Amino acid sequence: MTQKYIFSASLLETRNANDETSSMRTADFDFDLPPELIAQHPSPERGGSRLLVVHRKENRLEHKHFPDLLNFLKAGDVLVLNDSRVIPARLHGTNAKTGGKFEMLLLEEHAPNDWWMMVRPGKNARIGTEILLQPHKTTVPKSALSAVVMEKNSEGHCRMQFKGVDDVKDLLEEIGEVPLPPYISRKNSGLMPEDIERYQTVFARNDGSAAAPTAGLHFTNEILDKIRGLGVKICFVTLHVGPGTFLPVKTENLSEHPMHEERFSLGEETVRIVNEAKKIGGRVIAAGTTSVRVLEAVAAQNSGKLNVYAGKTNIFIFPPYRFQMVDALLTNFHLPYSTLLMLVSALAAPGEIRGREMILSAYAEAIRERYRFFSYGDAMLIL
Repeated sequence: MTQKYIFSASLLETRNANDETSSMRTADFDFDLPPELIAQHPSPERGGSRLLVVHRKENRLEHKHFPDLLNFLKAGDVLVLNDSRVIPARLHGTNAKTGGKFEMLLLEEHAPNDWWMMVRPGKNARIGTEILLQPHKTTVPKSALSAVVMEKNSEGHCRMQFKGVDDVKDLLEEIGEVPLPPYISRKNSGLMPEDIERYQTVFARNDGSAAAPTAGLHFTNEILDKIRGLGVKICFVTLHVGPGTFLPVKTENLSEHPMHEERFSLGEETVRIVNEAKKIGGRVIAAGTTSVRVLEAVAAQNSGKLNVYAGKTNIFIFPPYRFQMVDALLTNFHLPYSTLLMLVSALAAPGEIRGREMILSAYAEAIRERYRFFSYGDAMLIL
């Protein structure tokens, strides 16, 4: 199987380039999910979720609980976690002239006090529109802070300049909210106190995500200590998750999908640990699709090895894909038609198309057994 790689200082892209990809259709990644299985709240205790274990070679499933993850790890393994921290990226405001309401989502800092943002309703956010921000804490005076639309891009995102503050990042805890995914829709309550803690991993340290790297939400500090006690090395990458992670693929063929970009960085310690493990035949276990994207994107442009890197990636992994770095994956259950479901299907049978059937069969079993789906849901381990 051949692959082509495109690399620049700001973009890494890997796409399959053989004839098999033409047969992979978006419609092949659909499944019926009862709405009541979409988790609206985290499990009562962090680390208390269920765990569906997929044994690829044996085509066998096991029903476990998350602490049982330790039984599938061994000395010499490397566990890679995404340490990006979710910022209070959802803002609310009103049009300074008309009073019309806006909801905004911070996407990427262009310069101090200058951000690319998703704005709704976008049609009312014309260039020059000033939006008065509505803080949810009384310590910030109303109308003291505003943002002006400076330009719009082809995706409809707005570049906005903040006024009335030296650096808006310093006020996000007071004016912003945790941006829960759109499928968490609570009838009588929106954001709750539990979300502040539970929609954040215990190891989050680098601000920048508009959505949580959800596979990491299951870990407690106690579980991490027990993993280290097994002789497993734990290391970190940083990929800032954007709202594009929730968008379904809309093109008929996967090869035509314009993949969203996400910022990431890969540090020296992780590069050393993972490269050494691969050299001696150790397993690299990625926690979350975001960790996979970092490892595979960098390996693709560096002859199958890692090097220190910071930039952006729009890598799109779908069957058939031959992984160069990741041997196993801990992940949540993903949306139909999503690029995340396609990545998981690719890992289920590296280099082959049949992984889709294996994953959809596992999803069907999870539905029968009433597993909880999506960000606050249960976990799957693919070995």
